[in-house]
Amino acid sequence: MIALVSISLGGGLVGALLLLWTPETTFARLIPWLLLGATLLFAVGQFAIAIYGGYFGGGIGILMLGMMTVAGYTDVNQTNGIKTLLSGCLNAVAVVTFAIAHEIVWRPAVLMAVAAIAGGYAGGAIARRVDPSRVRALVIVIGVAMTVYFFRKA
Repeated sequence: MIALVSISLGGGLVGALLLLWTPETTFARLIPWLLLGATLLFAVGQFAIAIYGGYFGGGIGILMLGMMTVAGYTDVNQTNGIKTLLSGCLNAVAVVTFAIAHEIVWRPAVLMAVAAIAGGYAGGAIARRVDPSRVRALVIVIGVAMTVYFFRKA
């Protein structure tokens, strides 16, 4: 876990810095490609996943769950807990990076953080009650739907 946490912190920092240096128009054009990558690339290293998460964040759970599945984790609830820890680490370092760069609008950011935490707890509680194969199928369906939406929007 120490290695994965360290990799998540480093990758989150690199991804956050990349986002700060990327023009907004470029980022908007990258969204569908980033979602496509998150949906299709189930087996990539945690550092690359953390860079992705620090840069974009959308679909990060799909990537992490995929990586852990390929690594041999079979318990969806266990992988969800690990995913939450690792994404929390990379998001924390990204937030600190953005705060230092004075790129955070705090009022909506705090509201989003509260909603994300509540959603995380609710999602975890629901996922523990649902058949793991259905959870995996739902993750894939959501990933595909979001990818299609953003490709059409681009």
